[in-house]
Amino acid sequence: MCVSDLPRGEGFVVRKVLLGKEVGKRLADMGFTEGREGIVVRRGMLKGPLQVRLMGYDLLLRHSEAQGIEIALSPGQAGS
Repeated sequence: MCVSDLPRGEGFVVRKVLLGKEVGKRLADMGFTEGREGIVVRRGMLKGPLQVRLMGYDLLLRHSEAQGIEIALSPGQAGS
Protein backbone atom coordinates (compact mmCIF):
# COMPACT_ATOMS: atom_id res chain seq x y z
CA MET A 1 0.00 0.00 0.00
CA CYS A 2 1.23 3.52 -0.69
CA VAL A 3 0.26 7.04 0.39
CA SER A 4 -1.57 7.67 -2.90
CA ASP A 5 -4.03 4.85 -2.02
CA LEU A 6 -5.31 6.52 1.15
CA PRO A 7 -8.47 8.61 1.49
CA ARG A 8 -8.52 12.00 3.18
CA GLY A 9 -8.16 11.78 6.96
CA GLU A 10 -6.46 8.37 6.97
CA GLY A 11 -3.38 7.94 9.15
CA PHE A 12 -0.32 5.95 8.11
CA VAL A 13 3.13 4.77 9.18
CA VAL A 14 5.96 4.97 6.64
CA ARG A 15 7.56 1.63 5.81
CA LYS A 16 10.03 2.80 3.15
CA VAL A 17 10.55 5.17 0.25
CA LEU A 18 10.68 3.24 -3.01
CA LEU A 19 11.91 6.15 -5.12
CA GLY A 20 15.60 6.52 -5.76
CA LYS A 21 17.99 9.30 -6.65
CA GLU A 22 17.19 12.89 -5.78
CA VAL A 23 13.44 12.49 -5.23
CA GLY A 24 13.85 9.65 -2.73
CA LYS A 25 16.56 11.55 -0.85
CA ARG A 26 14.43 14.69 -0.75
CA LEU A 27 11.47 12.76 0.66
CA ALA A 28 13.69 11.16 3.31
CA ASP A 29 15.08 14.60 4.20
CA MET A 30 11.49 15.85 4.65
CA GLY A 31 10.79 13.09 7.18
CA PHE A 32 9.52 10.14 5.17
CA THR A 33 11.58 7.59 7.06
CA GLU A 34 10.71 4.17 8.45
CA GLY A 35 8.31 4.33 11.40
CA ARG A 36 7.30 7.98 10.94
CA GLU A 37 3.56 8.60 11.33
CA GLY A 38 1.49 10.92 9.17
CA ILE A 39 -2.01 11.67 7.95
CA VAL A 40 -3.53 12.56 4.58
CA VAL A 41 -5.09 15.99 5.09
CA ARG A 42 -6.43 16.66 1.61
CA ARG A 43 -6.43 15.12 -1.88
CA GLY A 44 -6.42 16.92 -5.20
CA MET A 45 -8.87 15.95 -7.91
CA LEU A 46 -7.88 13.73 -10.83
CA LYS A 47 -4.62 12.46 -9.35
CA GLY A 48 -3.65 15.93 -8.21
CA PRO A 49 -1.34 16.64 -5.29
CA LEU A 50 -1.90 15.28 -1.79
CA GLN A 51 -1.52 17.34 1.35
CA VAL A 52 0.16 15.23 4.05
CA ARG A 53 0.84 16.19 7.67
CA LEU A 54 4.10 14.75 8.96
CA MET A 55 6.04 15.75 12.08
CA GLY A 56 3.72 18.70 12.70
CA TYR A 57 4.01 20.33 9.29
CA ASP A 58 2.14 20.00 6.03
CA LEU A 59 3.64 18.89 2.73
CA LEU A 60 2.23 18.73 -0.77
CA LEU A 61 3.21 15.62 -2.71
CA ARG A 62 2.75 14.91 -6.38
CA HIS A 63 0.66 11.80 -6.98
CA SER A 64 3.72 10.08 -8.51
CA GLU A 65 5.75 10.82 -5.38
CA ALA A 66 2.97 9.53 -3.11
CA GLN A 67 2.96 6.27 -5.12
CA GLY A 68 6.61 5.79 -4.21
CA ILE A 69 6.08 5.84 -0.43
CA GLU A 70 5.19 2.42 0.97
CA ILE A 71 3.09 2.63 4.13
CA ALA A 72 1.03 0.68 6.65
CA LEU A 73 -2.16 1.98 8.24
CA SER A 74 -1.77 3.62 11.64
CA PRO A 75 -2.37 1.09 14.43
CA GLY A 76 -5.36 3.05 15.74
CA GLN A 77 -6.98 3.09 12.31
CA ALA A 78 -6.32 -0.42 11.02
CA GLY A 79 -9.60 -1.89 9.88
CA SER A 80 -11.47 1.45 9.96
